[in-house]
Amino acid sequence: MSLPFSQACENNKQPILSVLTSAFAKSSAVLEVGSGTGQHATYFAEQLPHLVWQPSDQGEYLPAVTARIQQQPVANLRPPLEFNVFDAAPQGSFDALFTANTCHIMPKLAVEALFKHLEQSLVNVSKLCIYGPFNNNGDYTSDSNAAFDQSLKQQDPSMGLRDQQWIVSLAKECGFRLVADHKMPANNQLLEFER
Repeated sequence: MSLPFSQACENNKQPILSVLTSAFAKSSAVLEVGSGTGQHATYFAEQLPHLVWQPSDQGEYLPAVTARIQQQPVANLRPPLEFNVFDAAPQGSFDALFTANTCHIMPKLAVEALFKHLEQSLVNVSKLCIYGPFNNNGDYTSDSNAAFDQSLKQQDPSMGLRDQQWIVSLAKECGFRLVADHKMPANNQLLEFER
């Protein structure tokens, strides 16, 4: 099968890796939420061989992730697990969690549900990295982010850019503190947390 491809993933994987290399230096098992095309999973697993990388996504996306992993096998990359944030979290001894370009796609209730997992079932996660575009106290950080937000809301009113401060407050409720706000290309950010 021809694999789904995200140009954005291809563009941002190196800048993200530059952060994850230090952020996950002492981690051993990462749960990736919303693996999408699987491009990040295969790349990061290969570049971070000290980690076990566990992709996950909703059921409809798993065939594509599975196909990519089969075409590009990496020793420390696990087969993807089905994970809907409103259901039980995947089982495993995960000490880190990574998610990219999910918070603005998921409804607010789903974002809150993800953090509930970090509070209740994913309590061993001590490092959290969230990549994507964010607003700052309700304000867009760029014209392109404003246009992107409008296009998302036209597709589905429950989608849209989230305030960085809201994400930080959800993380704080789970015992995380913001370690760094890494500026990324194309007006994105990588929020790095630890607890």
